[in-house]
Parts: sequence; structure tokens; C-alpha cells
Amino acid sequence: MIKIPRPRRCRRVRFMPGFTQFGPRGMKETEVSILTMGEFEAIRLKDLEGMDQTKAAKKMNVSQPTFNRILKSARKKIADSLVTGKLIRIEGGDYKMVGTGRGRMGGFGMGPAGECVCPKCGNRVSHTRGVPCYEQKCPKCGAMMTRG
Repeated sequence: MIKIPRPRRCRRVRFMPGFTQFGPRGMKETEVSILTMGEFEAIRLKDLEGMDQTKAAKKMNVSQPTFNRILKSARKKIADSLVTGKLIRIEGGDYKMVGTGRGRMGGFGMGPAGECVCPKCGNRVSHTRGVPCYEQKCPKCGAMMTRG
């Protein structure tokens, strides 16, 4: 009898990091710890926002024991990087970006990070804080950009 593992549940992530790489100055990228988006979100919810694990697990669409494993993995990677001087890169994982609701001015702002996307040619550029994407022209085709 062959046992087939259950498919992984997609982790819900509500915040895209403004920076995706941290490490000692002048370091070569030979020693890298990859922190998944799910691990990043677990650290954000538990350690930054102070949320209890049960509530944080629900927000991420995982069970509490799974949330605990994700959190332990993230903390171990961060500790290892701090102690041994490894670069930390935030990328990948099985996740889905979900909306956080209406922003402080009544809109659906996406925060300081992210990208502006050209609806015409698909070109992507990093979002400039304080400048709405719809006020920028695509450097390739000249069309007005939208938030991606």
C-alpha cells in the first residue's frame, strides 16, 4: 500500500516585505539562508504583532501545530544567520497574497513596497514611495502604470 501525502495548504500572506535581503556589509552571497514568505509572515504575526499562535495560524490558513513548526524553522534560520554571518533572503514558499481590507484613507493601498505594472506591455518597475503608480508612465511604451 502506497501512502500519498496530503497536498500542502497554501499559506496566506498579508504583507510583502519592502526588503528581501539582509546580511553583513560587503558579504559575498556564498552563505545564504532562504526564509520563505510563510516563515516571514509567521515571524511578523507572532514576534512583531504579538499575536497568539492560534489566531496567527487562522490568519495564515494553517493549523496551530503547523504554524509552530513554521515559526521554529524561521527562528532557527534567523539565529543561524546572525551567529554565522549568513545572508538572509526572503523568497518563495507555498503562499497566496491576500488583501488586508481598506486602507486608512478608505482605499485599498498596498503599502510602500511592491511594483507598478504596465497594463499594455506588462513591464514591471519597483514602486516609488509617495508616487502613485497611476501617475507614472511606462518607460518602455509610455502607457500609464497601475499597481501590481
